Amino acid sequence: MRTCPGHRPTAPVERPWPAEAAGGSCREITEIGNPVVHRRCADIAEFGTAELSQLLKDMFFTMHVAHGLGLAANQIGLDLRLFVYDCPGERGERHIGHILNPELHVTGEYQTTRSEGCLSVPGAAWELIRPASVTVRGQDWRGNPVTVSGTGLFARCLRHETDHTDGTLFVDRLVPEERYRSLSQMYDNRAAVMAERAEWARSMARS
Repeated sequence: MRTCPGHRPTAPVERPWPAEAAGGSCREITEIGNPVVHRRCADIAEFGTAELSQLLKDMFFTMHVAHGLGLAANQIGLDLRLFVYDCPGERGERHIGHILNPELHVTGEYQTTRSEGCLSVPGAAWELIRPASVTVRGQDWRGNPVTVSGTGLFARCLRHETDHTDGTLFVDRLVPEERYRSLSQMYDNRAAVMAERAEWARSMARS
């Protein structure tokens, strides 16, 4: 999920990089059309490995380079049921974490409509109805049980990223005309978004 969703490039988000990104490197973000983002990802059965720890660092790093609120493993080409997030809450708090093998539960009937974008659909955004409150259950990278609840934007982020692990993009939840217009935005604006990401990555390499 992208910060400040919109079809034009945005300035870097003013938030400190989390400790979780330390030691990470930037991975290429997989885009719509690649089969790995259109199928349910494989459950993770092996926990606590050095490879998994490094993967999380890389995902946090890549998410911040792309100004994202969340990033799923299949968005960097990996068939794994996993996502990371760094998302603001309704009262100014900052939610940072990761969830393996997520299972989402809608915890209320109320819904909200908000413009939403996606790192795998660069340059596109559209208003989408989402549940106003959700709970996600899964594991952390060591295999410990995790339960995360969210409302508002954080609930939208949790739903968006869990959708990714199920092989669903936000444009898949739009009616055909909206999907067509959203993808037209991507075709028109992708180059500018990719240039923005590349410049931000270069600036991070110099810092």
